[in-house]
Amino acid sequence: MQSVIKKVVLPAAGLGTRFLPATKASPKEMLPIVDKPLIQYAVEEAISAGIDEFVIITGKNKRTIEDHFDSAYRLEEKLKSSGKQKLLEEINKLNDVHFAYIRQKSALGLGHAIYCAKPFVGKEPFAVILSDDIIDPQYPLLAEMINIHKKTKATVIALQEVPKEEVNRYGIIKGIKKGDIYKITDLVEKPKPQLAPSNLAIIGRYILTPSIFDALEIQKPGAGGEIQLTDALRDLLNKEEIFGVIIKGQRYDAGDKLGFIKATIDFALKNPELSEGVSQYIKEKAKEL
Repeated sequence: MQSVIKKVVLPAAGLGTRFLPATKASPKEMLPIVDKPLIQYAVEEAISAGIDEFVIITGKNKRTIEDHFDSAYRLEEKLKSSGKQKLLEEINKLNDVHFAYIRQKSALGLGHAIYCAKPFVGKEPFAVILSDDIIDPQYPLLAEMINIHKKTKATVIALQEVPKEEVNRYGIIKGIKKGDIYKITDLVEKPKPQLAPSNLAIIGRYILTPSIFDALEIQKPGAGGEIQLTDALRDLLNKEEIFGVIIKGQRYDAGDKLGFIKATIDFALKNPELSEGVSQYIKEKAKEL
C-alpha cells in the first residue's frame, strides 16, 4: 500500500546527553527497547503507514545507524546455515526499504536538522518521526495523521495532554477543536507554565508541507539557542492552516531515562518469549519494596 506521503525524515544527529556515558560513542537512537533499537521502531511505524523512503539526519559517531540498516552478508549466511530462519527473516525484513543519509555538521536544533533534508524531500509533503517518542505499534498514529493530511492538504502534528507543570518541556499549541482534530491558532516552544496557552503538547510525529523549508530558512535561533521547528510552524500559520490530533494510544518518552525504562518493561511484557518471566520478576521485586 503506497501512502500519499512517500518520504519520512528521521532526525538522529542529537548528542544524547541524557544517556551519557552510554551515548558517548554510540548513538542514542541505537539504544534497544528489548531487542530492537529506538530508530527501528520509528522505521517500522512508517512502513506500516505505507512509507518506504527514508532520510536519516546523522552526525558524528552515528555510523552504526547506517550499518544497522545495511545488509549483513556474513551474519545472514551464519543464520541460514544454522537454520535460524525466524531471526534471518527479522533482520531481512527491511531490505526493500530505501535509506538516504544526510550529515548535520553542527547540532543546531530540530528545525535545522529538518531543513537539511530539503534536497531529499523536494516539493512534496513528508513525515517526520522523532525516535525518542515510542508509540505503541498497535496504534496506527502516523496512518491516522496521513489520512487527515489527505483531507486537508495541510500540516498535521501529533498532540498529547501533559501536566501543566511539564509544558516547559514541549512545544505547546493553542487551537480550536473541530471534531476529533484541532485547528491550531498559535504555537510556542517551551513556555513557562503560567504563560502556556494550553497543556496540549506537540510530540514527535509530523506531516509537513514543503512550505516549512521557506519558514526554516529564515529562522533565527530560539529556545536553547537552536533553530526550533515550533517557531517555523508558528510563522507558517500566517500562510497555511495547521491541524493537530490528540494521540489515542500509549506514548513513551524514551529520550528520558524513566520513560525508556517504562517502555522496556511494557514491551517486554508484550513479548511472548519474555512476558511470563518478566511478570514474575516484577511481582517478586514488588514484595521487596
